[in-house]
Amino acid sequence: EVQLVESGGGSVQAGGSLRLSCTASEFPFVDGDKGWYRQGPGNECILVAKMYSDGITYYADSVKGRFAISQDIAKNTIYLQMNNLQPEDTAPYYCAADQDTGRWYTQIACFKGTSYWGQGTQVTVSS
Repeated sequence: EVQLVESGGGSVQAGGSLRLSCTASEFPFVDGDKGWYRQGPGNECILVAKMYSDGITYYADSVKGRFAISQDIAKNTIYLQMNNLQPEDTAPYYCAADQDTGRWYTQIACFKGTSYWGQGTQVTVSS
């Protein structure tokens, strides 16, 4: 059974930084696409960063230049480095993975579409 476990969330002031981590079991990140969604005001999840299996990255416009996705193949872990955090970045963040590139969406109901999701980690940014 595939399991994704996130860590690294927390509370910071505006302008601060956090690094989220996600470790997978039964899913080699190197063999598939992996990324991070965050929950919007409703129950929708917004794709904020994604790394394709070939290493190409995608970022939502709202986080370009501030967030960076990376992976440690040996640890089967991906990271989301978040800099210059703003109050509008406050949300639960979910690690996700799928070997099918076609199952990623810029916006989707949380836990739908993309095959595997973590349990989420809360990021709170105060002004």
